[in-house]
Amino acid sequence: MKKDSRDAPENVLRYKLDMCSKYGQVVKALELYDEARSDGVQLILHHYNVLLYLCSSPSLLETSGANNLLSVVLSRGLEIYQQMITDKVSPNEATFTSLARIAGAMDDPEMAFSLVKQMEDYHIAPRLRSYGPALFGFCRKLMPEGAYEVDSHMLASAVEPEEPELSALLKLSSDVKRADKVYELLHRLRRTVRQVSEPTAKVIEDWFNSESASEVGKKHWDVDKVREGIVRRGGGWHGEGWLGSGKWRLVRTGIDDNGVCHSCAQKLVCIDIDPKETEDFASSLTKLANQRVKDNFGKFRV
Repeated sequence: MKKDSRDAPENVLRYKLDMCSKYGQVVKALELYDEARSDGVQLILHHYNVLLYLCSSPSLLETSGANNLLSVVLSRGLEIYQQMITDKVSPNEATFTSLARIAGAMDDPEMAFSLVKQMEDYHIAPRLRSYGPALFGFCRKLMPEGAYEVDSHMLASAVEPEEPELSALLKLSSDVKRADKVYELLHRLRRTVRQVSEPTAKVIEDWFNSESASEVGKKHWDVDKVREGIVRRGGGWHGEGWLGSGKWRLVRTGIDDNGVCHSCAQKLVCIDIDPKETEDFASSLTKLANQRVKDNFGKFRV
């Protein structure tokens, strides 16, 4: 019985496709697919997902020695998906992510984003990787409105962008001179990433060294409002936008053990954390104190 099950056409196809995936043999996988269709083999979700994964990975074409077939393979991927729907095989998140990557490889971020939106029709929650082809495609093609729409869709879907996504959005905003979005994204990086990578640091430096950065900023502002904003937001971020104008003085520096800047010789006044982070930190300290010196801490709080 076990041997019969193992030798069933659909299981043999699964094994062969898995081997194609392991070794990046996209052309061989397509040949197996065509053969299976011709022989009437019933394909399931796993078969289709392996095929779409291979078609969505243009770099694998090099392994197969078929660089000149890139456009053909991408088109076959879309064709295979249509057959999957015809066969009434329900897609999952991996299906749509592969399709979005196919659209990305076709330099079509609009299609990639449309595919992500279609996931809702199947009650599938998108993941961060699902948005990549659309977001990076819009950023690469300098299409800010499309990129910002993807970003908004991510946040509405409770998907938090990480440094690569925020860095791409920041570079795009800098390139198209959207100072308001640059301001927003710098603070999102501050909150979520903290210590950025070298490529992101270069994007930030390019903005502050740009002519656009020297031209933006309020010439007059309410000092009291700024001071209140700093206190309300945790001590370092006023949230009032760009203040002042003119060329920025930008240097890379460090802080010594006493909190003194090596460049300006000024001492750090505070740690720039949000009120929520301050609250969480205080709660953690309270919990720790209660565990270690419960009696004394209880009297202290009273």
